[in-house]
This record gives sequence, C-alpha cells and structure tokens, in this order.
Amino acid sequence: MLLYRAILIAVLIGIVCDGKNIVLIAGDQEYRSEESIPALAKILEIRHGFHCTVLYSINRKTGAIDPSTMDNIPGLDALRRADLMVLFTRYLELPDDQMKEIVDYTNSGRPIVGLRTATHAFNYAKHLDSPYAKYGAQSKDEGYGRQVLGETWIAHYGAHQKESTRGVIVAGMQDHPILRGVRDIWGESDVYEITSLSGDSQPLVMGRVLLGMDPSSLPDPGKKLTPVAWIKTYTGETEKTARVFMTTMGHVMDFKNDGFRRLMVNACYWAMGMEKQISAGSNVDLAGEFNPSPIGMR
Repeated sequence: MLLYRAILIAVLIGIVCDGKNIVLIAGDQEYRSEESIPALAKILEIRHGFHCTVLYSINRKTGAIDPSTMDNIPGLDALRRADLMVLFTRYLELPDDQMKEIVDYTNSGRPIVGLRTATHAFNYAKHLDSPYAKYGAQSKDEGYGRQVLGETWIAHYGAHQKESTRGVIVAGMQDHPILRGVRDIWGESDVYEITSLSGDSQPLVMGRVLLGMDPSSLPDPGKKLTPVAWIKTYTGETEKTARVFMTTMGHVMDFKNDGFRRLMVNACYWAMGMEKQISAGSNVDLAGEFNPSPIGMR
C-alpha cells in the first residue's frame, strides 16, 4: 500500500511538472556553488519531479570539477532543451562556443534564475574582441548582471563573513507566489550593496544586516534595508520577454535555511509560469546529506 502511494505521488508530481527541464550552472570560486547547486537540483528533481542537469567548471587536464577553472563549462548545449536556466557563476571568461549557448538561451525569452555572484557572472580580460565581451562585468554596459539580472557587482554592504542577512518581505508583496509559505529567511550571506535596480525590477525581499553570524544577532543600526531578492523581465535580441528572478543571497550555508530553500524552489516554479502550482506546504527538505564546506576563494 505504501509503495502504491509512493508511486502515485511520483506520477502526480510528474504530471504537475509536465516534464520540465532545468539546467543549473555552478561556476563560482568562493561560495561553494558546486555543493549548493546540486543540492538545489536534488530538491527540484526528487521532491518536485523536474528533470535537472547540473553543469560545472571542469578542469581541462583532469576532467574534475574545479571551481578555479574559469574558462570551461562543458555541456552547455543542454540549454537548447531547457525550460529554465539557474545561474550561479562568477567572473567566468568562457570560450565563444560555450558562451554562445548561454547568450542564445538568454535571448530566447525563456526564464532565468540567478544567485549571488551572477551579478558579476562573466568577465572579459583576455578576449576583449569577443562578441560576448559586453556581458563582462567590467564592460561599459556593466555586463550580464546589470543588463539581464538587474544589478552588477558593487561591493559588500554587510561586513563579509562577519554580518549575516535577515530577509524581510517587502510590504505589499507578501501575497506574491514566490513568497507563498516563505518564512524566516536567514543566511550567512552578507548583504550586497545595490545602486538602483535596472529595468522593471520589483524587490520581493529586503536584506537586514545583522551584527553577527547567528540568526539571533542584532540588526546593524547604521545600515538600511537593501534588496536581496527581486523579479524583473528581460527582452533580448529575439524580442521575446523572459521572466527573471535574482537573489544576492547564495552562501552555501544559506541552503540550510528552510525559508531560503522555499524561496528558491518557488522562484523556479514562478519563472516557468507555474505559479498556480506553488504550494505553501510543499516539500523543500534537503534530499540526502548536505555537509557544506567552508567558503573561501579557490
């Protein structure tokens, strides 16, 4: 009987998710996206029935996952069949054939979810003649982050690794589908500085800077609330408009927080136009062991 129920639940989840394909890209050198992104993929696949493909920075010589490799993410052709791209990269300078897959997807009108260092996802220092150099964070156009996701890299606002983040839902946005069932957002991420969000960006969650690295830490009285999660649209070269969700949270330890995990899962549903299927009580538990490594540059 229990086996029958498990099979029935799995079938129903599959029907709800309609065979949607999510491609998640892990390529940062500091926040352990190579650990957090597969953990998110497991939740989306095992708990929610999506088909997930995780792509990593790969060392060309060893073939191993290597966050310090900044010019090689094989398998990006998977984006041609994707219904959603989840991007967590930092200052990558990919070869043109790989970058083309990301840019083609970005221009297709299909949705994008970005985390933390996706504000400065790419950087061009060696190949300034590349047709994709405009997506580098140091370009005059402020790169992929500002053009597509709403903001580029500015600075740490909360003290890095000393001040954590308490998420505060924006007044009037509490009924947004992405926030359905989201409670108690906290993470070890420090709040990023924001200038002004580009395009039609709408903040959903503001970050309150806390004086310590514990959920009970007191707020920093000298620092104002700053957006840490927002939605917007992006219309690329094909003139097709995509839904975009961006959060500047994403420290690997943030994924231990139920509120942050639910925010991310709900954002994936919303981005794909599946907001009616977001349940406040859906399962966002980690699937399997999750023992993240300390963050730090590699």
